Amino acid sequence: MRSLGEGTVAVSRSAVSLQGRIAPGPDYKLYLAPEFVQTEADFLRLKAKMLRVGDVKTFENFIVPMPASADTTAYNTVIVWCESFGQFITAAQYR
Repeated sequence: MRSLGEGTVAVSRSAVSLQGRIAPGPDYKLYLAPEFVQTEADFLRLKAKMLRVGDVKTFENFIVPMPASADTTAYNTVIVWCESFGQFITAAQYR
């Protein structure tokens, strides 16, 4: 599966940001995962262990606020997932 995004991701206690762009689509959600994901099957296998951070509302240079209780050290990958179509969009490992 090819990635539908490019750029640089940054993760802090307060937000996840992307300097770059992702392919436009509906109902994108941002997740943190404990391991790198590249396919829908991988995403679905690990979804119960992921943290849903929030909605992706733009397709270029976005910032998504981090939930106050999030422990970013428990994860190593940021994932953009299309909830409506159950489709993997892109992922980036941040540690």
